[in-house]
Amino acid sequence: MNRHSSIVAAWGFLILTGCSQSPAPDNRAADAQALRDGEVAAFDKDWGGKDADRVAAHFTNDATLMLPNAPLITGKDAIGKGMKDVFADPNWSLALQPVQVEVSRGGDLGYVRGTYVLTASEGASQKVATEKGRFVTIFRKEADGSWKAIQEISNAEAPATIK
Repeated sequence: MNRHSSIVAAWGFLILTGCSQSPAPDNRAADAQALRDGEVAAFDKDWGGKDADRVAAHFTNDATLMLPNAPLITGKDAIGKGMKDVFADPNWSLALQPVQVEVSRGGDLGYVRGTYVLTASEGASQKVATEKGRFVTIFRKEADGSWKAIQEISNAEAPATIK
């Protein structure tokens, strides 16, 4: 091999090894725990606290909320406004139980799957109704490092029981 060939081979080796990147570390478990301990815990607390502004603050400006037997609610402001009406019900309470929290390998998206128990006044009778169901909330990590809900959907397991 002549000197010119050796130089070309060395440059080729350097270019190829310089372009390869080692895979990013897998932080999914730590990210999921941070999401669970931080945003998910606060999200649950604020829903239970019946504070519409605090609940809305957990959503992005273009988020979508899909609740059983209700029209689609789009946008943080609309979610806050809709929840003010709901929270006016003296019988209203919500208990969320996260079952699974996962974060993407890239660390920018996560989701929470769980169950809920909702108690509220039922229609014109104003009798107390209790509904058990399931939910999925998709979170996105924002530029400031905070997590915000971008999609939430819930569905009842069965018709509500009325007392």
